[in-house]
Amino acid sequence: MSPNSTADAPTLSLRGVSKHYDDFDLGPIDLELEPGMVLAFVGPNGAGKTTTLHSTMGLVRPDNGVIEVCGRVNDTNRPDWKQDVGFVGEIQGHYQSWTVEQNLRFIERFYRNFDRVRAEALAKRFGLRLAKRVGELSRGGKAKLALVAALAHSPRLLLLDEPTAGLDPVVRAEVLDVLWEFLEDGERSILYSTHVLSDISRLADEIAFLRDGRVVRRDAKDALTDAWRRLSFRYAGELPALGTARRHRRSGDEHELVTPDGSSSVAMLRELGAERIQEVRMTIDEIAVEILREGHHVASD
Repeated sequence: MSPNSTADAPTLSLRGVSKHYDDFDLGPIDLELEPGMVLAFVGPNGAGKTTTLHSTMGLVRPDNGVIEVCGRVNDTNRPDWKQDVGFVGEIQGHYQSWTVEQNLRFIERFYRNFDRVRAEALAKRFGLRLAKRVGELSRGGKAKLALVAALAHSPRLLLLDEPTAGLDPVVRAEVLDVLWEFLEDGERSILYSTHVLSDISRLADEIAFLRDGRVVRRDAKDALTDAWRRLSFRYAGELPALGTARRHRRSGDEHELVTPDGSSSVAMLRELGAERIQEVRMTIDEIAVEILREGHHVASD
């Protein structure tokens, strides 16, 4: 743990954070991450995910609000709080003419807890050659280097902006294994922005859905997958409105609907006398599409 960090404070706290651009407004954003938590940031391009992460890292200065990392305000004039943060962005700032090893040696100068042995072990695990120049790396290779650099000083907070972009499925699985190991002691947290929702299915505890610069809802991942259902059934008459249904399709007497409350919807259909009711659990990908399609600013319970 870095000096002056507060052990019982949230790993990350954003309170009333907002940023105005000519064509976009972020926030106000309020969220917290407790130690050991993985929060996935999900939303369409331009929803505000990257702006939120950049604000947290001090790369963007919010117009309003307070951001704290491990109990300390992310003051760019007093950057010691960055010792507790690892960051992987979509665009990396490594020196292209330097080798992987030279870049890691340079980054090592800025972190008290940088572990060169750990960095080299991670590079080997990812199949990243230390002697290769960064400019010769593929997009996936550069993403691997960014992850090695972010993890080598064992930060308490890891900020990931599309960290598996450009990685093949085998390496992506290896990255997720490394992130699981990063979380093992229960003291570290991850804020994870990605379009690869299969990663979220494996890693996230909770999901925050962003649309138009606002968090439209935040839910536990397991609560979503336990509740959401795609139902198919047979019903001959005019189907009354089901308050829980999001979408309803009909072909003759055959129906299909999507609902965020499968158990309630099934009970209602049985009361109506629907026949051949079948339930299908929905994936996180499918659920995210349904939630973001509506875009209502409604908080979850």
